[in-house]
Amino acid sequence: MRQMSMHLPKVKRNSWQAILAMICGGVVIVRVIYAFFYLRHDPTLTNLDGRLQGMSLQHPLGTDQLGRDVLTRLLLGGQQTIGYSLLALVAALIIGIPFGLISGYKRGIVDRIFMRIADAFLAFPDMIVAIVLSGLLGPGIGNLVLAIVMVKWVSYARLVRSTVLSESQKDYVLIARTNGLSSMKIIRKHLFPHIVGHVLVLASLDLGKIILLISAFSYIGLGAQPPTPEWGAMLNDSRPYFQSRPELMIYPGLAIVIVVLLTNMLGDYLRDYYDVKKEVQQ
Repeated sequence: MRQMSMHLPKVKRNSWQAILAMICGGVVIVRVIYAFFYLRHDPTLTNLDGRLQGMSLQHPLGTDQLGRDVLTRLLLGGQQTIGYSLLALVAALIIGIPFGLISGYKRGIVDRIFMRIADAFLAFPDMIVAIVLSGLLGPGIGNLVLAIVMVKWVSYARLVRSTVLSESQKDYVLIARTNGLSSMKIIRKHLFPHIVGHVLVLASLDLGKIILLISAFSYIGLGAQPPTPEWGAMLNDSRPYFQSRPELMIYPGLAIVIVVLLTNMLGDYLRDYYDVKKEVQQ
């Protein structure tokens, strides 16, 4: 009870961050879905006679260097960037969580093999490994997502493994084993609920990093390929026109900043809610 009373004020104080993040995130998602089902303009159709136009009723954010509607490409770019980021995150969770559960619970040779694989991936920074994998696989958003998954699953597996190792030594798990519960039931009923908070916090903070990775790699040509609208690719396409039409770079850049900021705010709230930081410090 004492820990609960100390914990609740922190959650209440930071709850506005979660509310704001969810509202703004909902607006972003609704706009992206709206762009998917109702398009006033073809995002890939070029019109050189109407290139680099300013704001108008027909084109609320103007047109780009090829005469394409900027608003339409910005909304569909969000669909590409956020959608593929969520896909990479979910795939990393699907791979990492089972590996961590099995490694932390079974231990032995399984744990040693996993640790050697994890050490190989963690020997270099995520960005370097992703660049190498993307270069080997070739440019393309699909190959980029695969490279990010191959990099990110290790962090979730290590997090789950460390949590399972800690929890499996506690009395309630030992009692469950003594009572004859199977390994699957112990993992599902006793261990899995303890990793949910840690995984949610890491995933919410990681989503912003993955969005930045996809945008950065698309900016240098290893992600989405023309004419696919994507925020990082839009930044690269607008770079030669920064002095004459700086808003062409400002729009996708601002969209990236806002979405990453929202994911970080949600991650901070979840970290306080589940008290993950306090547990790590202890």
